[in-house]
Amino acid sequence: MVYLVVRMKGTVNIPKWAQTTLDNLHLHKKFRATLVPENEQTLGMLRKIKEIVAWTSVEEGFIREFVEKKGRYTSTKLLSSDTGSKTNKESTTDINKVISDISKNDSFLSKISGLKPWFALNPPKGGFKRKSKVLYSQNGILGENRDLVELVKRMM
Repeated sequence: MVYLVVRMKGTVNIPKWAQTTLDNLHLHKKFRATLVPENEQTLGMLRKIKEIVAWTSVEEGFIREFVEKKGRYTSTKLLSSDTGSKTNKESTTDINKVISDISKNDSFLSKISGLKPWFALNPPKGGFKRKSKVLYSQNGILGENRDLVELVKRMM
């Protein structure tokens, strides 16, 4: 299992210690997402910055859809936008291997060559259905959010 982490707040008035944690997670801008392994160290990092990000555990099916739609080779080329038949077949096997490695916590996004460790998302279509400045337990979207998968699907 892995955590899907999405930065929900911008870059203004973020303390230095929180900015360092966000940089380690490759969440430099608002509405950037990443996949991190589910362990005690990452959970501690996420709890430290719970007022800035939202996270949830995700299954392999969602990881496959997410990487295929939003994964990037460079800052401008999406994984799914390959037009060459030879490179497309090679990238398909690479994508399958990458997805299985990520879902089993065998590999990190930052250690996979040729793939950006973050995913750029749009603001959600239809807007936020809950408050965007408070924690999930207080009827918001921040912190450990069980409804984050539906929100991210509207952001893709």
